[in-house]
Amino acid sequence: MVYVKHLFENFLSLFYPRLCLACGENIPADQEVTCVSCQYRLPKTDLHLERENFFTEHFWGRVPIHSGAALYYFTKESRTQQLIHNLKYKDKAVIGLKLGQTYGHALKESPYFHPVNIIVPVPLHPRKRKIRGYNQSDLFAQGLSQSMEIPWSPKALKRLEMTATQTQKSRIDRFENVRQAFQVAKPKLLEGKHILLVDDVLTTGATLEACALQLLEIPGTKVSLATIAMAKSM
Repeated sequence: MVYVKHLFENFLSLFYPRLCLACGENIPADQEVTCVSCQYRLPKTDLHLERENFFTEHFWGRVPIHSGAALYYFTKESRTQQLIHNLKYKDKAVIGLKLGQTYGHALKESPYFHPVNIIVPVPLHPRKRKIRGYNQSDLFAQGLSQSMEIPWSPKALKRLEMTATQTQKSRIDRFENVRQAFQVAKPKLLEGKHILLVDDVLTTGATLEACALQLLEIPGTKVSLATIAMAKSM
């Protein structure tokens, strides 16, 4: 039966080819997100292997995080950018889940992320979520939760304001844009926890900083950060 299903999927791929969501090349029916080539060529950071790294340096003097890392480096017109674009704007929700599952296995083995108790995604404003149909950071958090075998809470944080686009803003302007945009919705759930706060991409870090500062006001919390990608030069 499995063999027949495989043949049928391959037959369908002749008319409706499955494409790698990073490079656009055809992929076998049993591959959902990226081709084998991209799985090797996407620029992994391996920053989860270091306590202090290029990711954590970005928050020095801004917010006291425990650990931080990203799965991939992000540059313009790259395979990583294509993945993120498909996730956010092309209704390819599976990308967030699969990348979360992939990175979760790595973070579970890292001594710097092993103490995490709960995963919290950066929230979208309800209006924006309705337009997109999902929160890409929440999908990433779900995948991480499955691989790390710890709970995630998609409603622990809420977004109060639908802020203006962050594109073309400086780091200071971005932080001012989101400084009052978030609120902890479930403080008792997070009290005394080591929280893994996750987002899709780290650029200036203003959104993660604003969320982390809110979470650190809860008694006994520690905050670590993880993203799908981060800008290679910031």
